Amino acid sequence: MRSINTKTIVTVFAVCLTVAALWACYPKRIGPIGSEGRQLTWNEMSIDQRKAHMKTVVLPQAAELFASWRPERFSTVDCRLCHGEDARSGKFQMPTAHLPRLSGELLLGPEFEKYPETTRLKLDRLVPMMSTALGKKKFSLITRRGFGCYSCHLGPDGPMFGN
Repeated sequence: MRSINTKTIVTVFAVCLTVAALWACYPKRIGPIGSEGRQLTWNEMSIDQRKAHMKTVVLPQAAELFASWRPERFSTVDCRLCHGEDARSGKFQMPTAHLPRLSGELLLGPEFEKYPETTRLKLDRLVPMMSTALGKKKFSLITRRGFGCYSCHLGPDGPMFGN
């Protein structure tokens, strides 16, 4: 039987410590400076602060991404792109029935089969961009937590993965 040497134990411990430290850095502080003199996280921001962040950070990034992908369709982008007509009345609840419902499959097989380009764009570019802009961890298949497709889209029977 092979024994584990000290160097291996130290390496594994260092990797675990690094992962834990990076994991603990969430949620990221992405908002304005709060009353305690530190930048706010998304969850700490007021509704007005969130609206301002969406208008100045999130919407411009999403507009640029969608316009670069399909300029004829997304030449003008506003809050309704993600929030639908409810945005006009100040309702921004996510996930929303405005967006197409997803299959509920973890690996999005039906979505890749029917809309491969759209699904790849959203997974590779939109989800990481939005999770960064909102200071949230990207969805993990292992923990089934974090910002991902189901943060915006409903599953077949409603919200999924704690969203």
